[in-house]
Amino acid sequence: MFFEYPNLLWLEVVPVLLVLHYIYMEVNGRDPHLRVSSSAPWLASGTSVLSWLRHLPFILRIAAISLIIIAIARPRSSSEMQKVDTEGIDIVLAMDVSGSMLARDFTPDRISAAKDIAIEFIAQRPSDRIGIVVFAGESYTQCPLTTDRATLINLMKDIQTGLIDDGTAIGNGLATAVARMKDSDAKSRVVILLTDGVNNSGEITPQTAAEIAKTYGIRVYTIGVGREGTAPYPVMTPFGIKYQDVKVEIDEDLLREIASSTGGRYFRAKDNTKLSEIYSEINKMEKTRTTIDSFPIYKELYTGYGLAALVCLLIELLLKLLMRRFV
Repeated sequence: MFFEYPNLLWLEVVPVLLVLHYIYMEVNGRDPHLRVSSSAPWLASGTSVLSWLRHLPFILRIAAISLIIIAIARPRSSSEMQKVDTEGIDIVLAMDVSGSMLARDFTPDRISAAKDIAIEFIAQRPSDRIGIVVFAGESYTQCPLTTDRATLINLMKDIQTGLIDDGTAIGNGLATAVARMKDSDAKSRVVILLTDGVNNSGEITPQTAAEIAKTYGIRVYTIGVGREGTAPYPVMTPFGIKYQDVKVEIDEDLLREIASSTGGRYFRAKDNTKLSEIYSEINKMEKTRTTIDSFPIYKELYTGYGLAALVCLLIELLLKLLMRRFV
């Protein structure tokens, strides 16, 4: 056992001084007296039990004060140890925000489903630094690597289409994600790249970006989003928004190549459930790369001392009431 605030134990001098003062008053204090012809009857009777019990309330009060001082010094125990998984992983979520992400083959649409499931993934990784990169015709960093889950989730919610030039610059998106973690000293670095199209813009080719990722030892998990065949896509008309079936085109060969060359894996998500399963699978795979650290578990002991002090005070009060009634 040890104390969080050991300096407070000096306050135990107070009850010691109170005891000395009490003894002094008992010995030298002016007691009430009565003049009688003979003291023989009192001397013969000896000392009664009640005369000793009258000291008990004071003893209980001193005990309560001592226990309260110990309690506020916060006694603790650390005999047990806890093993904690420390991931040591940096993750960048690279998300396609091109116009095709508004397709309604997911509920309510691709981009909303991707954001919601990514938020769940973020919440399940409390020990990792996570960043967000978005790309369409170009790319930019939505959030740098951070452990601030609230900021990550809020910035993920803010993602939407139409803020940058349309297109699908997979190479730019991956290169930006790699740039965010190339100087990281994390034990494991991962990019999760999600797209629903074919690379058709950007200054950096996806193959070049993949080579850069491989050079820095960054694994890339790629996710193709979209069902087979066609998907309903919102189109603005003079009569409002109408939905038109558009062919789903995902360059799966490219995504497989990127994942394979960097030591990652390619996944195809055709609905919300499958996308959620993919993130769960990635979550499990990356959790296998852990180190185990031991930390002490601190057990607080002050409550026991506080309760004991309360019991002493209650007994003192009860004794005083009984003495006033029967003595």
